[in-house]
Amino acid sequence: MLERCGAPHAPSILRSAGLDPAPRRSGNAPTWREFLRAQASGLLAADFFHVDTVTLTRLYVFLVMEVGTRTVHVLGVTAHPTAAWATRLARNLLPDLGERATGFRYLLRDRDAKYTDAFDAVFTSENISILKSAPQAPKMNAHTQRFIRSVRAECTDRILIYNEQHARRVLAEYAEHHNSGRPHRALQLRALADDPNVIPFPAQRVQRHDVLGGLIHEYSDAS
Repeated sequence: MLERCGAPHAPSILRSAGLDPAPRRSGNAPTWREFLRAQASGLLAADFFHVDTVTLTRLYVFLVMEVGTRTVHVLGVTAHPTAAWATRLARNLLPDLGERATGFRYLLRDRDAKYTDAFDAVFTSENISILKSAPQAPKMNAHTQRFIRSVRAECTDRILIYNEQHARRVLAEYAEHHNSGRPHRALQLRALADDPNVIPFPAQRVQRHDVLGGLIHEYSDAS
């Protein structure tokens, strides 16, 4: 019989051998966050969120984000989302991306039933691989979730939405603000349209531009 007293524990054996706990034992496998950061410039992320109207009708919004630049495409709004609807919107996205579509390598999405093989084929036909997040793990698609949090806090939770047409108009205007005028912490408080290589001089006069009827303000150099 083996003597158990005084035998070293498995953790101490691993430490003495210089081995980290799994899953980083190889020392080379990146975390999910590190992977997303490394692939950001070639990553698209898709997600759904909902908006409730004043008549208590629930509308569903489908969006795709270019993660590297945080550019958001609000592709559609409907009260009755289907797999065919999502696939059609995905086909409409690729012409909008134009030549930039060839620069994307992955599409990150969850496991919603509306993402069918036909939906995935729209992207795989352009050599864009599909990445699926784990079940019930929205934080794995953190960039779109951050946009959804912003659009709710700054827009849809502060406006009475009447119907689909109104929702489309409101969300289109907010997306334009997000993509051109809103500062982003991940971009050192630059707006997406700002040139990262230009340091602006302090403006002598500042002009305010109202968005969504004055709900949001944008400011620019008026001199």
